[in-house]
Amino acid sequence: MGLLMTILFSAAAAYLGLKVGQVFEAAIPIAIIAVGVTGVLGKRDGLAQNVIIQSIGACSGVVVAGAVFTLPAIYILGLDVNFFQMFLSSLLGGVLGILFLIPFRKYFVQEMHGQFPFPEATATTQVLVSGEGGGNSARTLVLAGLIGGLYDFAVATFGAWAETLSTTVMHWGQVVSDKAKLVLKLNTGAAVLGLGYIVGLKYAFVICCGSFLVWLVIIPLLNLLSGGPAIDWFGPGVTHELISGMSPDELFRTYARHIGIGGIATAGIIGIIKSAGVIKSAVGLAVSEFKRKSGAADEKPERTQEDIPMRTVIFGIIIALLAIFAFFGFGGVVNNIWQALIALVIVALIAFLFTTVAANAIAIVGTNPVSGMTIMTLIITALVLVAVGLKGNAGMVAAMVIGGVVCTALSTAGGLITDFKIGYWIGTTPRKQEAWKFVGVAVAAATVGGVMLVLNKTYGFTGEGALVAPQANAMAAVIQPMMNGGSAPWLLYGIGAVIAVLLTVFKVPALAFCLGMFIPIDLNLPLLVGGAISWFVSTRSKDAAVNTARQEKGTLIASGFIAGGALMGVVSAILKFAGVDWYLTAWNAAGASGVAPAELIAVVPFLAICGYMIVSSMKVKE
Repeated sequence: MGLLMTILFSAAAAYLGLKVGQVFEAAIPIAIIAVGVTGVLGKRDGLAQNVIIQSIGACSGVVVAGAVFTLPAIYILGLDVNFFQMFLSSLLGGVLGILFLIPFRKYFVQEMHGQFPFPEATATTQVLVSGEGGGNSARTLVLAGLIGGLYDFAVATFGAWAETLSTTVMHWGQVVSDKAKLVLKLNTGAAVLGLGYIVGLKYAFVICCGSFLVWLVIIPLLNLLSGGPAIDWFGPGVTHELISGMSPDELFRTYARHIGIGGIATAGIIGIIKSAGVIKSAVGLAVSEFKRKSGAADEKPERTQEDIPMRTVIFGIIIALLAIFAFFGFGGVVNNIWQALIALVIVALIAFLFTTVAANAIAIVGTNPVSGMTIMTLIITALVLVAVGLKGNAGMVAAMVIGGVVCTALSTAGGLITDFKIGYWIGTTPRKQEAWKFVGVAVAAATVGGVMLVLNKTYGFTGEGALVAPQANAMAAVIQPMMNGGSAPWLLYGIGAVIAVLLTVFKVPALAFCLGMFIPIDLNLPLLVGGAISWFVSTRSKDAAVNTARQEKGTLIASGFIAGGALMGVVSAILKFAGVDWYLTAWNAAGASGVAPAELIAVVPFLAICGYMIVSSMKVKE
């Protein structure tokens, strides 16, 4: 059942990640489904098995994040990547992430018990434990999944209403957009709304503040600066006419987004520096464990603390690194053995150092800043590969595949720490979680490779109607100039770096803020709406227990929106791939007023689905 969940949620997460740039964590919906099936089958004492089911299934989201944030950039750059390369990039990265995190398990899960909130693990554990007495919560998830799925299916397949609301729908909004480069946009999808609910108001607000800085300050400022000497900042051949002729979206893609990239890279470096003590402590625990096991073979650890033997882990890391070296050297990734060796060193060092950053982020806020860390990996990789003579198209493909391995390793490590904490609370055997995780990663890697091939042929990642793939576009924007003999926009990166440092000084979550700076605002505003709903339903009662119950029911509904919307998005993609065209083109075409009818009514269904989430959550009385 865990492998079936892996296949289904890998397909759903790949579609959502490429569409909106956010890959949802599948642990909660998979846990609910496992609990529901346990109840339907009348199975007793299934708690530990349900932990394993969600642990295997959760491989879907983490492997997808590693793949869709990097590999589509190869298509965006007009190049090609085959299924074999996508599969091995995800598989080897996932295996390395598991092996690198195992020595850190005791530090994060046991030694630091009570120090980290583990929001994702907490929610999943509550679902699993409460479901031991029955699968009632699965009904809420199924209903929300149907509503969210049909809602998003109506948008993606029929175009029943506009997918994005914009201030340009009004005449004054279009004038402000043209003259001042000011625009606000909001995605109306159910899946993105649900994602915002789970992220919560605090971090949704921080992410949106990054968007507001870019779209309400930086983009209009770029337009104003282009009229003076500051035009030189933009590079040779850039004129005032060129800048003023760009739309806010074009200014964002061409210039402003690079500021966010610089901020994310800097925030990642700051995270490593802050994690120096974590790395030292965890490695010390791993070394002592290795010595204890090798020196006292008759001593067996407690079942709930039994990992895969440390010797096996170390040999596994060596084998994984050798396999990565062979993949790089003989799988068409780089040109020669010397370049493959350098690529291997990059992967090993960065994946190991950033493992603690990923685990720390998941433990504290439940959000893995893997895309920002991957961008820094790509910058380092590009600089090194160019220095050893690998440039142009071959260099870009190599850098993206290498980035895919690192990204998947970090994403897998971050997701695995959640599984470890769930198992620690419930009392499962870590060794069994670790062993099954390898199988789940392999299945997820094969699934996401196939789904990306289908989505590329159906929608593509560039041009009209293409999937947004914001992280992959950001990766392509970083790598292309560096690999073609040009220079990266270091000034814009530097501005982002300064912003990240200032955010850190003032104790604002820099990674979340900078992520908001380079993801389009229409995908961030719904997060704020969902976060606001989460705050509202969890604060209306004077009884804390009622507020908690309402919050948890809302989490089930949000999870249903995410899973249902994403899965129906995949169904819509398959229909388009099969040549089935049900899209209401005339309904979505601009009329005499310049506005499409589908745009005018889009606010109504969006408010309706927000209302359903609020009313359904508030019905909980005790």
